[in-house]
Amino acid sequence: MRPKALLSFWDRLSLRSRLLLIGAGGLAVGFALGGIVLIAALQYALQRGVDTDVRSTASGVADLVNVRALPQPVPVSGDQIVQVVDVQHRVRSASIGADRLVPLLRPEELARARAGKGMNVDGARVGMDGPLRAVAVPAGPPDDPQSVIVARPVSSVRESVTVVRTALLVTYPLLIAVLALFAWRVVGAALRPVEQLRTGAETITGGGGSDRLPVPTSRDEIHRLAVTLNDMLDRLALARARQRAFVADAAHELRSPLANMRTELEVAQRIGDPPNVDGLLVDVERLTGLVDDLLLLARADDAPGPARTEPVELGALLRETAERYAAARVPVTVAGGSPQWTSGDPQALRHVLSNLVDNAVRHAASRVTLAVVPGGFTVIDDGPGIPAADRARVFERFTRLDDARARDAGGAGLGLAIVQELVRRHGGTVTLADANPGVRARVRLPVLPSKVPLPPQPVSGTSGTHGREP
Repeated sequence: MRPKALLSFWDRLSLRSRLLLIGAGGLAVGFALGGIVLIAALQYALQRGVDTDVRSTASGVADLVNVRALPQPVPVSGDQIVQVVDVQHRVRSASIGADRLVPLLRPEELARARAGKGMNVDGARVGMDGPLRAVAVPAGPPDDPQSVIVARPVSSVRESVTVVRTALLVTYPLLIAVLALFAWRVVGAALRPVEQLRTGAETITGGGGSDRLPVPTSRDEIHRLAVTLNDMLDRLALARARQRAFVADAAHELRSPLANMRTELEVAQRIGDPPNVDGLLVDVERLTGLVDDLLLLARADDAPGPARTEPVELGALLRETAERYAAARVPVTVAGGSPQWTSGDPQALRHVLSNLVDNAVRHAASRVTLAVVPGGFTVIDDGPGIPAADRARVFERFTRLDDARARDAGGAGLGLAIVQELVRRHGGTVTLADANPGVRARVRLPVLPSKVPLPPQPVSGTSGTHGREP
């Protein structure tokens, strides 16, 4: 099978089948290696036993030769064959059944055997079937050196190895099959929680209901996976709810100016007078500002950080903003402070400051004060203030408190939400606190060292009209 076809076949298998094939394959390889080692060890042990037996016989016969007490024929036990050969390669003595004329080992074989190496020879040399295991030891006095050759058939050894090999070949596949069946049931039981998760996921539609996955009672990886997935589903459900609320609020805010424009145009069409252009422009401006704010929030949700960064001196930013509000309803002043640098998008930071100042000017009684403080800046007004219970809620989108629901005077409830998103993108935070009287908006930003080599680049900014979301 070609590699691509094999890979395609593997991909089509279920996880349970893959695990079973891997396990069964591992068992088969392990059993095969174990069987090879077992056969080799058995063959080595039997071979060593034969060598020990024939060497023991050869040593005993050599002792008899050395004392010139070797009987004729040479006594042996079992199926062993013994020959005593002199240096002329003549058979001097032999056991019953051994050749008394031709030595079992040839001269070169006898030399190797005398050096301590056992060898296998063909049994046909002595009229026997199968191989023989032969050894040779030196014997005799120095003036008459001789060699004792002892051989024994090893067919029984081979038969024993063959029996064991056959038994392994029969039992190993059966054992693997039984273990594979057992593993199939065990893997199925182990993967049952995964199947329950899959079935539970199929029933989730996102249209309401529990939208929860079953959590197994075991405290294993599947349990942790189910808990994590349920947490993810909770976050997705919360995100969907926020998205639906956001869309509904946006539609509600857009409906009001569109309804005003439609009413003015229908009235003008009915009475034949030109429409109130000033009123239409006000509604168009409200729509434009609302759409711009919605786009800015959408981009802020998707962006992990500011679009561009450069050194920004906060004191200069506050003074520049105060100059743009020279003709505001109440004076906007900047309190003294040492220069402080941050890194960020100047346009986004101007938008943050403009939204806060717009909100403060709209509700201030007599003044708005901007100040550089350690780690950021503050915007303070002396207006009616915000209840402590509502200071976190006003940063939610389309949130307005009861005293700011007049859409002509207030905003759409996006100003502080935009401030929070832009500050978050810069790695900072924004909080509200009492100013006694009024509200203090505190923006904290990452601060750069006091000496920055590049001055801030002036970029013309726009200040929208965003009502205090309180």
